[in-house]
Amino acid sequence: MNRTFNFNAGPAAIPLSVLERAQKELVNFQNTGMSIMELSHRSKEYERVHNHAKSLLTELLAIPDTHEILFLQGGASLQFTMIPMNFLVNQKTAHFVLSGSWSEKALAEAKLFGKTNVLASSKSNNYSHIPQIASFEDGQDDGAYMHITSNNTIYGTQWHEYPDSSIPLIADMSSDILSKPLNIEKFSLIYAGAQKNLGPSGVTVVIVKKELLATTSSNIPTLLNYETHIKNNSLYHTPPTFSIYMLSLVLEWAVEQGGLNIIQQNNEEKANLIYSAIDESDGFYTPHAEKNSRSLMNITYTLPDEELTKKFLQQSAEQHFVGLAGHRSIGGCRASTYNAVPLEACEALAKFMTAFRKQN
Repeated sequence: MNRTFNFNAGPAAIPLSVLERAQKELVNFQNTGMSIMELSHRSKEYERVHNHAKSLLTELLAIPDTHEILFLQGGASLQFTMIPMNFLVNQKTAHFVLSGSWSEKALAEAKLFGKTNVLASSKSNNYSHIPQIASFEDGQDDGAYMHITSNNTIYGTQWHEYPDSSIPLIADMSSDILSKPLNIEKFSLIYAGAQKNLGPSGVTVVIVKKELLATTSSNIPTLLNYETHIKNNSLYHTPPTFSIYMLSLVLEWAVEQGGLNIIQQNNEEKANLIYSAIDESDGFYTPHAEKNSRSLMNITYTLPDEELTKKFLQQSAEQHFVGLAGHRSIGGCRASTYNAVPLEACEALAKFMTAFRKQN
């Protein structure tokens, strides 16, 4: 079977070796006579998978004992609600840095629970850059937390240095977690839907600082209370067992690659191939993101006109490139180069882009 060049923004590419292993184990997982999807979430076989995934995350991201790891459902979008429901308390203010559509959605949900404030925004420039905040120290005694979105899939921008904050820093890292090393201690809460770099959709990883939990509101519905899931090792109710199993396989693959330093180097090499094709095109391809805010995960660009864009997407599809259409809100093109997208796919796309430009 021929594999496509998968540049989908999410759900996105999964390492081929992971898919092949899951295929091999699908019907009879570890001689249980059952699929992993059929195992009880209370069984010792599944418990080993569950805890193995937590252990691998701890190893890869160097997560300290000060933080808890949760596997939740509802996607990153549910976290937009859970975070203010749990932590926007005592008449405090949730501060937001707006860098794209997902940070806008997080802000809209927080407004339902308390006071909010926009610290900075690049909306007036069509979110073409990250509004950098060097520090956040003075006059913020009322701050419940600061929220950022670390990578913006629609606009192709990414934080390369995270802001300093005297209040808890919370980050939606759905589209760039596991793509580079992190200083976890800098963050009070990180959340990430799995369907970009962690595996298939269905599970959301939350890494939360124990100190933050001390500020939790009372009278929270049981299932929306972080403490419920911490006390029960994310097993209060049936978790998305297959997604967590796939997560564990992707994490094993990440370890086999050499860890996050090597993965970051690979991601830089892949992205540079495509950005070079853009930068060397004499304006034929126009990048959406400013250079100092360019994402290594989502590369966004436009062509001279709509007809050429349609032609580019049609011919690229004929060459087995998938997922290159830009988000419907801004149009153009987008190549998502997540961890599992191989170097060969990026080499092929850069070559195609160069050939297409010369022909047109």
